[in-house]
Amino acid sequence: MIRKLTGGAMALGASLAAATPVWAQEAAEAAKPVANPGNNAWMMTATVLVLLMIIPGLTLFYGGLTRSKNMLSTMTQIGATACLAMLVWVMWGFSLAFGSTPIEGFLGQFISGGSYFLAGMTAETTAATFTDEVISEYVFVSFQMTFAAITAALILGATAERMKFSAVMAFVPIWLTIVYFPIAHMVWAGDGLLFEAGALDFAGGTVVHINAGVSGLVLAYLLGKRRGYPSEPMPPHSMTLTMVGTGLLWVGWFGFNAGSALEADGFAGLAMINTFVATAAGALTWMVIEKLAGHKGSALGFCSGVIAGLVAVTPAAGNSGPFGAILLGILSSIVCYFAVAKLKAKFGYDDSLDAFGIHGVGGIVGAIGTGIVYQPFLGGPGDGSTALGAQLWIQTEGVLVTIAWAGIGTLIAGLIVKTIIGLRVTEEVEVDGLDISEHGERAYN
Repeated sequence: MIRKLTGGAMALGASLAAATPVWAQEAAEAAKPVANPGNNAWMMTATVLVLLMIIPGLTLFYGGLTRSKNMLSTMTQIGATACLAMLVWVMWGFSLAFGSTPIEGFLGQFISGGSYFLAGMTAETTAATFTDEVISEYVFVSFQMTFAAITAALILGATAERMKFSAVMAFVPIWLTIVYFPIAHMVWAGDGLLFEAGALDFAGGTVVHINAGVSGLVLAYLLGKRRGYPSEPMPPHSMTLTMVGTGLLWVGWFGFNAGSALEADGFAGLAMINTFVATAAGALTWMVIEKLAGHKGSALGFCSGVIAGLVAVTPAAGNSGPFGAILLGILSSIVCYFAVAKLKAKFGYDDSLDAFGIHGVGGIVGAIGTGIVYQPFLGGPGDGSTALGAQLWIQTEGVLVTIAWAGIGTLIAGLIVKTIIGLRVTEEVEVDGLDISEHGERAYN
């Protein structure tokens, strides 16, 4: 059975006609699905765990990697981006991604309609899962809301230390509308282009990681390099905080991956153990590669490997056995290491905190690799009905569509903001640091 998020945000059943006898109406009301309390409780927990990934997880992870003069700016941009994304999600984002009114024809493969401002939802309405169970619709909306929030925030790793706060706030709603919501619909909605093609993405390898990584790369090119990069050393100012952020990200990621089962069932358990072992494999592999390259196994390498493993296993969390997850963690760490250490220098782009190098590249490895680890010969849950070669092409197609959509959409959004208010702080602000210049505060006194 293929386990993927679907556009299950619509309440099951339809309202009865006014002429229906009273007894029939009462019977229909009595038969309305009721959210399973256990599944509801798990999904509410998973939702809060994803929030933990953003604040304080990602804020500390990215903040520690910057120079001290930009730490608060980085953290504030992430927090404000997440808040803005949440508001946009309930106003029109949920509607475009999983709205209650399907759009007929070609356009319906990219967006839906209805449900603006969550119209029609109540405490009693429900969302479908993957079985006969349902969860509360508000819970499903909240869970998906945190995905939109963290995806937008992840982009900021590529633009850290030089993008204006006002530009971030202008960019986010445009980007969400033309990039994130359509991709989420294509991959996870029942009538989405990639969902119908059979693409496997359990928890967001394409929707979240490739999307954010590619978008960050495009935005980094639009912004240009940081002043002094790459001739001046720009080491992380606090690996201690980055390590704390890494731990919080790993803990929160269980909500991200296991929560994508939408129920507290065996597939949630599968996603949970895969999130353990792929991450462990990624962390150790990165440190081994550092040693083989003539360096010391570092805390930064450990943290980078943790994220590389988490990113790669995200699309495969419920689509792989533990052995396949370990292989993905190892492979992702190897490929991401070379993307960060070699590819960035070769092409000369300034992906400040390696959002593309780890999330974008790791997401590509995980999304395509899911087609392999899904197969039963590696212990995956697939039934063998789709040939390996065919599934690999479907996965590759999903990756290519996501890269193209994110790249073009981000270029459009970035150019709009650049034309209207500008993207980058002045040279003086960059020298002084964005903390004091943009927010009037210092991280340390």
